[in-house]
Amino acid sequence: MKAEDNSKKKTIVEWTKAIVIAGVLVLLIRHFIFSPYIVDGESMEPTLHNRERVFVNMTVKYIGEFDRGDIIVLNGDDVHYVKRIIGLPGDTVEVKSDQLYINGKKVAEPYLAAYKKIANQNGEHLTDDFGPVKVPDDKYFVMGDNRQKSMDSRNGLGLFTKKQIAGTSKFVFFPFNEMRKTN
Repeated sequence: MKAEDNSKKKTIVEWTKAIVIAGVLVLLIRHFIFSPYIVDGESMEPTLHNRERVFVNMTVKYIGEFDRGDIIVLNGDDVHYVKRIIGLPGDTVEVKSDQLYINGKKVAEPYLAAYKKIANQNGEHLTDDFGPVKVPDDKYFVMGDNRQKSMDSRNGLGLFTKKQIAGTSKFVFFPFNEMRKTN
């Protein structure tokens, strides 16, 4: 009887250890490597849609650099924002006649083609002219892909520090029939 009790106790201890280790690993992975986020709103359409869920790579924050064009999740006061990095620290950002210029050079934005076409057919601009804006050395300039419906560095959110960036979006994982890479 005692051997059976010891065997049960040993089994319970082993299962408890396994569950605790698994829990710690999940927490470490979720807070330092990958984390899921929900896209809220239409500011990143057509690239990302409202209520889609994305996995965010958080390691770039610790061991890497952010690149122009990265889709990122920003930590706001009470909310997270999903935006695209347009201007890096030290860049000068400007838009004239729907054309983005970084440091005086035209920048191609193929992810905007469909929305630019619609705006042009309606006699509108996708992005109002602005700038030039000089991005300070410790900040990032961000915009949503749906420029007509995005609150971003141009119009209210301001510039962001590296500390405020949770990480880069790598892929949509939900809804399952819409799984895809985001960059």
